[in-house]
Amino acid sequence: MLIEKIRNRESGIILYGLVPPKKGTDPEKITEISTRQIQRLNGNHIDGLVLYDIQDEGSRTNEERPFPFMETIDSFTYSREYLSSLSIPKIIYRSVGKYSRAELSQFFTCLSPENELTVFVGASSVSQEVTMSVGDAYELRREINNDVVLGGVTIPERHKSRGNEHIRVFNKISHGCSFFVSQGVYDVNASKDFLSDYYYYGKENGIPLVPIIFTLTPCGSEKTLQFMKWLGISIPRWLENDLLHSDDILQRSVDCSEQNWNELKDFAEGKGIPVGCNIESVAVRKVEVEASVELLRRVSEKKPHL
Repeated sequence: MLIEKIRNRESGIILYGLVPPKKGTDPEKITEISTRQIQRLNGNHIDGLVLYDIQDEGSRTNEERPFPFMETIDSFTYSREYLSSLSIPKIIYRSVGKYSRAELSQFFTCLSPENELTVFVGASSVSQEVTMSVGDAYELRREINNDVVLGGVTIPERHKSRGNEHIRVFNKISHGCSFFVSQGVYDVNASKDFLSDYYYYGKENGIPLVPIIFTLTPCGSEKTLQFMKWLGISIPRWLENDLLHSDDILQRSVDCSEQNWNELKDFAEGKGIPVGCNIESVAVRKVEVEASVELLRRVSEKKPHL
């Protein structure tokens, strides 16, 4: 069980991430999409399914968004109504700043602690208007459904510029977070720097380390690469050049993602840091989604027996 692995601080957790269909999609089309997603994932080893809660991040940057923002179906609704036959735990993201206290209260009340987890996401920038802060959401969860396993978001690349990502993680742990999911990883050295400081701070202060789940995201086109950079994913210049000049950018990115995961896993295992991976496709193109499933299979085949 995913929850037991998280509570036992185990390594090797494998997740797969999905974005629900866009809001306003015909119900028959939603059923078709969800059926296809379930068929793709059935038979693969997955400990849990991540359902993202998309928010407009336009206030985070002045750069033009490569793909237009489209509001999606509520991730909790999509999970319950369309993905119930996929019998694995669901991790429901919540961008808490766009919900009222009453809406979040209802969400916490409905969550099943046995097979539903949640991850809180804060504002994408200080200028973004919010209805509730992450701190408010922490308190609300404690009041209403403290048994629900709570996760947080970590951005290893942010560690390069600020040097305090590990402190942010430990602060969230003190508020009840028992695992973390990263932003998409292409800069493996930034992630190793973060893991190193995370490890030594925990060791020096006697704080048990919780699982860090690194997100792996295949890239199938120059436009997808631009979108990933717009989202804040750091891609080293040499790797960006290799991808753009590759005969097969998608296959090259899958190979790179697998290599990054192996490097991070080996680094973490040497220090006893619990790590896992979350595989997603930021694009909806069929070839990129199928490439993410290929990456899932590759990672699953090398999953350690714990």
